[in-house]
Amino acid sequence: MLDIAPRQPAKAREGLALARELDLYARGFAHVVGVDEVGRGPLAGPVTAAAVILDPQDVPPGLMDSKVLPAGARDDAARAIMLRALAVGIGFATPKEIDGLNIRQATFLAMRRALAALALRPDYALVDGRDLPGLAALPGEAVIKGDATCVSIAAASIVAKVARDRLMIRQHGHDPRYGFHRHKGYATAEHRDALLKHGPSRFHRRSFAPCGHETEAEASLEQC
Repeated sequence: MLDIAPRQPAKAREGLALARELDLYARGFAHVVGVDEVGRGPLAGPVTAAAVILDPQDVPPGLMDSKVLPAGARDDAARAIMLRALAVGIGFATPKEIDGLNIRQATFLAMRRALAALALRPDYALVDGRDLPGLAALPGEAVIKGDATCVSIAAASIVAKVARDRLMIRQHGHDPRYGFHRHKGYATAEHRDALLKHGPSRFHRRSFAPCGHETEAEASLEQC
């Protein structure tokens, strides 16, 4: 049995509790990894997953679900996680893979890639959601609403969100017609209008219904 005694209480200063991880450490799992994804719903860009093995004696304060953190605080938290975690892995599944596999299987693929990118082998996985992504010999459990209840999963949600947002900002530089830097590929009115005008780009998920709409120019030709 491991003797791991964090220098801070189980609740990381105004963040989520470390209780689930502490139980696993006590059961002999030295390296517990939290896994989460972002980007299942957007019309464009990849689905992105992160895997984070926190140092139980150096948990950044204030970690919580990425969706409740303002952008600046989320960036600061991601930086702290990258500096202080024992290992961080990030994985993507491309729009083409999403179209070929479906979003659920592409999400699992991104999660497996994030786990494979870790520099440290985990002993146990805590995965946000209802299902495990196919972990081979790695034991683990799915945690419903894990990003709101488990600090390792929350850390993964923060890293995944920041990584995906930065990628979408870069994709805006390659094709500025859609405003990816503002909506990050989600189905805002601005994005839907741009899709109607320009049609889908190479960054779009063709299997998502709005990306199959004809452009205004094509509609005009059909009326001639």
